[in-house]
Amino acid sequence: MTHQTHRTDRTGQLKLNAMLNGGGSHVAGWRHPDSHPHGTHDFAHWRRLAQTAERGKFDAIFIADVVATQGSHIDSLRRSARAETFEPLTLLAALAAVTERIGLIATATTTYNAPYHLARKFASLDHLSGGRAGWNLVTSVVPDEAANFGDAPHLAHADRYACADEFQRVVAGLWDSWEDDAFIEDKAAGLHFDHEKLHVLNHRGPHFSVRGPLNVSRPPQGHPVLVQAGSSEAGRELAARCAEVIFTSQHRLDDARTFYADVKDRMRRWGRDPDHLKILPGIVPIVGASEAEAREKLNALQALIDPVLGLRLLADNAGDFDLSGYPLDGPLPDLPPSNRSKSRQQLIVDLARRENLTIRQLYERFASAGIVTGTPKTIADHFEAWFRASGADGFNVAFAWQPGGLDDFVDLVIPELQRRGLFRTEYEGPTLRDQLGLPRPPFVRPATSVRGDQAPPVDGRSV
Repeated sequence: MTHQTHRTDRTGQLKLNAMLNGGGSHVAGWRHPDSHPHGTHDFAHWRRLAQTAERGKFDAIFIADVVATQGSHIDSLRRSARAETFEPLTLLAALAAVTERIGLIATATTTYNAPYHLARKFASLDHLSGGRAGWNLVTSVVPDEAANFGDAPHLAHADRYACADEFQRVVAGLWDSWEDDAFIEDKAAGLHFDHEKLHVLNHRGPHFSVRGPLNVSRPPQGHPVLVQAGSSEAGRELAARCAEVIFTSQHRLDDARTFYADVKDRMRRWGRDPDHLKILPGIVPIVGASEAEAREKLNALQALIDPVLGLRLLADNAGDFDLSGYPLDGPLPDLPPSNRSKSRQQLIVDLARRENLTIRQLYERFASAGIVTGTPKTIADHFEAWFRASGADGFNVAFAWQPGGLDDFVDLVIPELQRRGLFRTEYEGPTLRDQLGLPRPPFVRPATSVRGDQAPPVDGRSV
């Protein structure tokens, strides 16, 4: 770890994403008296959230996603607001039309998608939004997703990341199918594009064979911003190689600083500038006029957790290990290795052992994981402390219930951060890369590509 990585006199400004979902991030948020009753499927509600986040000058909207209902255990699922959600790229395309500057980040899995589909969709979103798209690359931690895509079992963790690495390379190559000025649109000559600036990918690898080219011109940002949401060994290495934003779960500053230093040092080994990756831990602020009021808001939410849902929440995040046969007021048993999120399972085990928590205390604690309560000043203090100590470049900010949690943050905390010079008062430019301070990737001809007029024919026809 270098001194530069752990400096405490750091200057600059925070990067903030607004992590939105219809019912709120807390498992009982949808039951809050001020939560929108139909928030998961009411576009007017989503439009209001997006426009509020843009009014707060957030870098981007961030939408997580799972390509399955979030849980197959009906007794717990029916007690949550997680059985339905919009497909995020469709939703963000609609929100692009009712916002102007805020970035639009969607989660899309490499495990249950095809590279050509995702390259085309994110390139289209980038064009439609004027350069505001971001792709949150995930490898699917939920085994229930596998059943929606055939009879094959859910891939093992290492296999998912090997597939994801190749997937990302293919998508990047497809985004570089066309040079930036390929489409000349010369009406007089009757030429729509310059064929010498078309490059056919011709990728053949262990997981994918993709000919190309992409039938969308190069995105306004060159490539949409690449976000990565894994904290395992494989996830960190993938992020260090190619990601530009990391969404991670870190709840203690010491752990966050260690993670931050590790990933930034890995970037140096890949020959990358550490400033070209923004590390954003998740956080859920609950704001009150006093510390006591903020704590009362949290306690009221915690009281709304149904024990059936709380126990299932813990099991899902502990590696899909069924804990219902163990005493709720007894200790967490030893857990078998997880084929879901290894980093999340380890976080839970470490917390239980460190604080000697019972299963009941653990699921109550887990339901409030990432929540910080306080006044606008003390929440801003928390943000500033982590930023100055190089535990984060900013935060992925979620809201326990919506729209009230977002409204409180924009109206009360954002002005305090701006007063300290820690956050922007105006957007820096039209694209998401402008807001994040990221360079636009230059066109790079893919290593396996051939020029458009030299591509091998398919069924007797060339490109």
